[in-house]
Amino acid sequence: MDAATTPRADPVNGNVSFWFEAIGGRPPLRPALPGDTTADVCIVGAGFTGLWTAYYLKKADPSLQIVVLEREFAGYGASGRNGGWASGLLAGSRDRFAELYGIDATKAQQRLMHEAVDEIVAVGAAEGIEADVVKGGTLRIASSRSQVHRLTSGVTEDHRWGVTESRLLDDAELRERIRIPEAVKAAYTPHCARMQPARYVRGLADVVESLGVTIRESTTVTRIESGTAHTDRGVVRAPVILRATEGYTASLAGERRTWLPMNSSMIVTEPLPESVWDEIGWNGGETLGDKCYSHMYGQRTADGRIAIGGRGIPYRFGSATDRDGATQEATIRSLTSILHRRFPATRGHRVEHAWCGVLGVPRDWCSSAVFDPATGLGHAGGYVGQGLTTTNLAGRTLRDLVLGHGTELTRLPWVGHTSRKWEVEPLRWLGVRSMYLAYSRADRKELAGRQRASRLARLADVISRRP
Repeated sequence: MDAATTPRADPVNGNVSFWFEAIGGRPPLRPALPGDTTADVCIVGAGFTGLWTAYYLKKADPSLQIVVLEREFAGYGASGRNGGWASGLLAGSRDRFAELYGIDATKAQQRLMHEAVDEIVAVGAAEGIEADVVKGGTLRIASSRSQVHRLTSGVTEDHRWGVTESRLLDDAELRERIRIPEAVKAAYTPHCARMQPARYVRGLADVVESLGVTIRESTTVTRIESGTAHTDRGVVRAPVILRATEGYTASLAGERRTWLPMNSSMIVTEPLPESVWDEIGWNGGETLGDKCYSHMYGQRTADGRIAIGGRGIPYRFGSATDRDGATQEATIRSLTSILHRRFPATRGHRVEHAWCGVLGVPRDWCSSAVFDPATGLGHAGGYVGQGLTTTNLAGRTLRDLVLGHGTELTRLPWVGHTSRKWEVEPLRWLGVRSMYLAYSRADRKELAGRQRASRLARLADVISRRP
């Protein structure tokens, strides 16, 4: 066997993501902005937020001239790198939203998040987007007494917010669905769909373009002001300009401290043989999470791999972002250790690809959708890792706000919500690093047999103001 046919010992690291590699790698680029131009609506960012907004605006008013500006290519950011969860989880603290805007409004937003999962499934089917979409729900496992307490408390909280479909599983149903040796308890909710996110975002971009929306790639927006988006290739003038940059917002002038770009990393195995799946189970298309403070998420892919993710090194100094998805070797080792601990049958099977992306985190961990008719400026984001579904709700909400339609969507708690800015450096870096070190140590203590939640985790909650 020569070098060309010898399997790689080390995983591919970066190259945007495995999801893009699986569909042929980097796509051909659409033309860049050719110079100054005008539009009715200018959207900055061709991820899910920008594309859903363009889709729903153009469907509602086909006469609108809409241009979408993208620094790299459609789906380059978190939209093409995430865990492939279209989850019904609300992006933010339900208690915090209720305290500010009322219980009924918060329950309405939770309900509409569940409906957004079905909307994503339905649009994909109607528009012919082939993205391995399966609505199999989510399993969350607990591996210690403290985690079981958080798991059961979470189900109780779900019921308080009207999510009565959330339930604890007995041991028999847990083993029937998935066999993880260290799992001592699990909960299930039906409100999640698994997908191949790069396939979906690229398909959505094609659909949007077919509707008559112009997407300009390789075009870096440097500054946004009322009526004008400044780029490295010219100026776009439009009465409505919507920022859809989420985790990359810090790169825009004046936005360095608006949302913190939190890193999240993933690994994926090679396709696993049937003997491994006979041992693991996991045949229902469920996504998988846990109740560790540092949080693991995963899915069984359509071609029989396990893809799992976690925070790794969560933040780069100065709100810097990655280079084409490359993550740290220490993070790859950590995620591989989690994979082998959760699924011992995967030992001896290769981790094929590793990558990372960034997600936007507001200081109060609550997402927002904002539009000011006086300036024509708007934005949506701060999804704290729940963006795959929240972007769809954002697109429909921004549509109604821009068109001036008073609807249930425009009365939701996150509409017009503002968060204070993050601290200046080095306080920002020190705070985030301290927070995740504390969470990691708390996880280790709990897995070692500590019965109650660690003081370290409570300290991290205070530092982060995380709900």
